Amino acid sequence: MNRADLRTAPVSIDEVLAKVRHAGAGAVALFLGTVRDHNGGRAVVLLEYEAYGAMALAEMERIARETEQQIPGARCAIVHRTGALQVGDTAVVCAASAPHRAEAFAACRRLIDEVKAQVPIWKREHGPDGPYWVGWEDGRCSDHGGSEAEALKEEFRSADDEDDSVHAAEHQRP
Repeated sequence: MNRADLRTAPVSIDEVLAKVRHAGAGAVALFLGTVRDHNGGRAVVLLEYEAYGAMALAEMERIARETEQQIPGARCAIVHRTGALQVGDTAVVCAASAPHRAEAFAACRRLIDEVKAQVPIWKREHGPDGPYWVGWEDGRCSDHGGSEAEALKEEFRSADDEDDSVHAAEHQRP
């Protein structure tokens, strides 16, 4: 069974639910990610999703498979759209079934959280000020002292400090 799909056509919720329903499932949890009319104080009139197709499919399949392995009795499915979507359109559907509701909810939550964190899908919002890639800042246009850049520098400094203290401790051993 394919646990994951990436497509330009609208997603059938019934199709996704059919992938996870079975006689042993006492609960089915469903997450729908839809295009909203605003984000970060900006109006949104259109949303475009682009993906690295083969890798996105492989990652979604891996996420579903690992979720099934981690949550006993879970059966999972993920479908994500690409292309231009209008406000109100469904962008992603995650479904999970399990013998009990707690496991179904946990599996469904893990699916969407991991998709957002791991899958190479990017979105560009369109509004009155023009298109904008979400989560991406052009380094050529930044102030080179912004909070994100400073946070990254601090993260690297902390990691370097930890490495130095580990190496120092190693050298002190007899």
